[in-house]
Amino acid sequence: MASITPSYDREGEHIGWKASVRKRGYPPQYRTFRTRKDAEAWALVIESEMTRGVWRDRAESEGTTLAECLDRYLAEIVLTKKGGRREVDYVRQWKVRPIAHLYMSSVMGKDVARAMKDMEAEGKGPNTIRLHLALLSHLFKVARTDWGMEALDNPVGLVRKPKLPQGRDRRLVEDEEARLLAACRAINLEIAAIVTFAIETAMRQGEILGMTWDAVDLQRCTVTLRQTKNGTKRVVPLSNTAFQVLANLPRQLNGRVWEYGQEGVKYAFSVARRKAEIKDLHFHDLRHEATSRLFEKGFNTMEVSAITGHKTLQMLKRYTHLKAEDLVKRLG
Repeated sequence: MASITPSYDREGEHIGWKASVRKRGYPPQYRTFRTRKDAEAWALVIESEMTRGVWRDRAESEGTTLAECLDRYLAEIVLTKKGGRREVDYVRQWKVRPIAHLYMSSVMGKDVARAMKDMEAEGKGPNTIRLHLALLSHLFKVARTDWGMEALDNPVGLVRKPKLPQGRDRRLVEDEEARLLAACRAINLEIAAIVTFAIETAMRQGEILGMTWDAVDLQRCTVTLRQTKNGTKRVVPLSNTAFQVLANLPRQLNGRVWEYGQEGVKYAFSVARRKAEIKDLHFHDLRHEATSRLFEKGFNTMEVSAITGHKTLQMLKRYTHLKAEDLVKRLG
């Protein structure tokens, strides 16, 4: 049963009301409130939950802040993942937001919604915000299942996620590929090789630039990617053109396949695009192009997924934009 008693400090001054709930089969529950009304309301809820058999201990979630959980999540979850560098940044960004100072039990949907509005004001796009929310949602799931906070509700499930914009459908058209490669060759033969390799393999820019010769098997015509965006090892088959690109490259003493780094590729690709007078083309669009070409060659979804590393059909649909005229030819 519940009892409400006055609470005093060491000088004997009244500071609030202490609610106590005792029921057979459950640990005693105590909490102090400023008003008797709040104490009675809390005790009524706890007693009702115990009677109905749905009570869960809130002590852990009421005494642990989101910031503390973010630190634990970083150490126990993120840093044990391959390819978790982006999530490290997400954790750090959550920690500097006002929501991080709240106790886990106090985080509400409105707090998450306010954080979303702050992200929008900072210029973050819908997909980036959704990725931040996904991390926070998983943190609450882990806290509930593994960290003794079984009474927690997941506040992320209470907010409306930002809508994703329609995926880019940019494909190389007419003679754009030839013009782009010609402009690349005028800058540097290696940037031309990188662009060609991207179109032939559908590999991400980071995967290409991170290649080392010990991962390249020219006899089997494969490249083994040990570090990928989703943390899964992948073996990429090489087309004849991709094979020739690698076979013609000089070997570097440091073991890397390419001399170019990310910033160098970004700058060189931008210059080449301007010289070729091509508008609205990103390096990542080459992955769209390559993935679409695989489908146009007749590869099925599972085969394309094995090559590109896409995890779901929905992701492949986002990246794959088949040319209608080519589909007409196949229809007969």
